[in-house]
Amino acid sequence: MFLTLALLRKGIPGKQWIGKHRRPRLITWQMKRNMLAHLEREDQNEYWLSRPFMTKEQEHGHASERRAQDWINIKEAQFKNFPQHKSITDHLSNLRITKTWS
Repeated sequence: MFLTLALLRKGIPGKQWIGKHRRPRLITWQMKRNMLAHLEREDQNEYWLSRPFMTKEQEHGHASERRAQDWINIKEAQFKNFPQHKSITDHLSNLRITKTWS
């Protein structure tokens, strides 16, 4: 039986689309077109990444002012939502209602 299967193998054992002995996928013209578009896009990305907009000297510290301003804006937004200060008398004023010893 095993010799017959080895010699006259007709099908793919198990699931046909996964595994070591899987059915090969047919390459369509859409797949070729999509792969070419992907490779062209990758080539364009490599082209633009290989030519920097700024030099290393210009790039060093170019965003420090913007980051400092963003940090100030974040702190101000947090302080805006901070509750107003209350004194201890405001917290303990409900205890003065039943004050009868004075």
